[in-house]
Amino acid sequence: MGSIKLKNIRVFAYHGCLDEEGKIGSDYRVDLKVKGDLSHSAKTDALADTIDYVHLNKIVKEEMAIRSKLLENVAERILKRVLEEIILVQKAKVEVSKINPPIGGNVAMVSVIRSISR
Repeated sequence: MGSIKLKNIRVFAYHGCLDEEGKIGSDYRVDLKVKGDLSHSAKTDALADTIDYVHLNKIVKEEMAIRSKLLENVAERILKRVLEEIILVQKAKVEVSKINPPIGGNVAMVSVIRSISR
């Protein structure tokens, strides 16, 4: 078993329950970690034999572009697509963070963390 991590994927998106959030948008950070058997690709040195992190990044960006009220919903969609599209992934964990959330205080970010396994 091995792991691949994508840290600090920066995205501008329009998630949130407030109408204003859907209009002005916010900065988000996404961290994604996947686990799978990387032993074959370690031997073959072939992209087709591994978990392609370019594909993972594409999934994150595409799902972040779809407006949701809750970060939980975005995280769930990311995880489902990862398992559906990348057969080598056995486990995945995603952290979706809204930077400077509009919650009436000095808060750097708020995050939702979700994980899934086959």
